[in-house]
Amino acid sequence: MKETGYLRGIGLKREEINSFNQYPFSLPAVKRLTNLELHPQVTFIVGENGTGKSTILEAIATACGFNPEGGTINFNFQSRPSHSDLHNYIKVVRGIKRPRDGFFLRAESFYNVATNIEELDSEGIAPRVIDSYGGLSLHEQSHGESFLSVFINRFGGRGLYILDEPEAALSPSRQMSMLTRLHQLVQQDSQFIIATHSPIIMAYPDAILYELSSEGFRKVKYKETEHYTVMQSFINHPEKMLKILLEEDQ
Repeated sequence: MKETGYLRGIGLKREEINSFNQYPFSLPAVKRLTNLELHPQVTFIVGENGTGKSTILEAIATACGFNPEGGTINFNFQSRPSHSDLHNYIKVVRGIKRPRDGFFLRAESFYNVATNIEELDSEGIAPRVIDSYGGLSLHEQSHGESFLSVFINRFGGRGLYILDEPEAALSPSRQMSMLTRLHQLVQQDSQFIIATHSPIIMAYPDAILYELSSEGFRKVKYKETEHYTVMQSFINHPEKMLKILLEEDQ
């Protein structure tokens, strides 16, 4: 493990919060958050829907200066204000080094990032923004291809990359391609914080995995995650699992 990353950890300014009975502070993961260590290379945040993964990741990204809807530090568009104010109560513990590059990628608002790139380039200012994404309009590619264009072309190393459910547009084989690119970027002194449901992506070795639940954050090993155990059970015994699932629905 490297000595330090660009972000060493996060904490919650608990003394500034008036009530833990209101969203997002009522989420168990937020309510029980004190100080969270981040791996200098890759940290995964996993858990069921509704546990607060995206909310916490968004708060970390926004506290680091990223646009809540995604993009680089320089993106400042807003299509629809939907983010919480949790970022105002997140304290970021930074490392000694500063990243040269950075990107906040979130699946649900990636379309807005692609649109903003086209709007910027329509102003005719050179160089074109899209050239750093491979040169081809992200809207003219499939969702998965455009995601990979960002990973391959825009992420340049020595960066802080915060990814919210990047597997949403990727097939299993493309998720494996993402792992290869992620490893290349880690070797180029990059740090990742990733919220994911994908057992493929979270299999990356030498990473910290935090599983969110009604009990808050829990550090787990890969094969202890619910995602891994559920997928393993289904792949190993599909007929048995289908029989159970379909009979329960009758």
